[in-house]
Amino acid sequence: MDVSADNEMVAVPPGRVTLSDRRTQRSWQVDVAPCRMAAFPVTQSWYARVTGERPSTSRGDRLPVEGVSWWDAVRFCNAWSVRDGLTPAYRLPAEGEHVEWDAAADGYRLPTEAEWEHACRAGTTGPRHGELDEIAWYRDNANGRIHDVGGKRPNAWGLYDMLGNVWNWCWDVYDAEVYGAYRVLRGGGWFDEHWSCRASVRRRSHPTFRLDDVGFRVVRSG
Repeated sequence: MDVSADNEMVAVPPGRVTLSDRRTQRSWQVDVAPCRMAAFPVTQSWYARVTGERPSTSRGDRLPVEGVSWWDAVRFCNAWSVRDGLTPAYRLPAEGEHVEWDAAADGYRLPTEAEWEHACRAGTTGPRHGELDEIAWYRDNANGRIHDVGGKRPNAWGLYDMLGNVWNWCWDVYDAEVYGAYRVLRGGGWFDEHWSCRASVRRRSHPTFRLDDVGFRVVRSG
């Protein structure tokens, strides 16, 4: 399989997704506008080309970048936007302060969790878009390590590694009332049990934390 174009963007059609919160037992529907999402998580080579840095604990050009904070991810989005002559999506103050998202900008950004789940499901309604061993690297088949992107079957919209391998940072705050600035993670990772690798599962992390099973992928509006 040719996955050389690691920054390939895939069209995600509009739709609607139902999100839920375990603590409040609340569910709500979100309309999702069309966007373009990277076919693969950001790889180490892609991250290095944009930032000049290789922060990951494992080394390999085709491995997903990990060991990156939410702040690292939004800075990457802005830097790549500038390289491509696009308007950056984020207004970035000092780390730890409020980040503003310019919804009118045409640059790269993190997906909202509604966009992420809609894209992961790709029109399906079950917990996963396929048989887990065929679509994801997780605890039962990853042999305790991260794997190159594109090694498993994509979903119906051509998106790889939506489940397993690395968790994906999303734009959204997880639960401000209880967890403050913590941001949403989606998708499950290489060390997770099968129950974490489902389209609806939410995890959280502080936006400054850097973890060896957390990476990200990017989207563009429109």
